[in-house]
Amino acid sequence: MAENRTATLYRMVLPEHICPFGVRARQMLEAAGFTVDDRLLQSREEVDAFKAEQGVATTPQIFIDGERIGGSDDLERYLEQA
Repeated sequence: MAENRTATLYRMVLPEHICPFGVRARQMLEAAGFTVDDRLLQSREEVDAFKAEQGVATTPQIFIDGERIGGSDDLERYLEQA
C-alpha cells in the first residue's frame, strides 16, 4: 500500500517514560509499508515546545506527504481508509 512512502512520526521518549501510543504508531506505519522518519522528543521541554508549535494537545503526531494525520487513533482511521 505505502510502497516508497515516508511518514514523519514525532513521539515522546523520555528517560522515565516511553509513550506507548508512539510505539503503536510506529508499528502501524511499518506494518503498512511506510519508511518512518522517527523524530524523538526526549525532554519535557521538547515535548511542550512541539505541542505549542503544532497547536496540538498530545503526542505522537504523524505526518504523511506533509499533511498532519494526527495521533495514533487518527492514524489507525487513516490507514483503514487508504
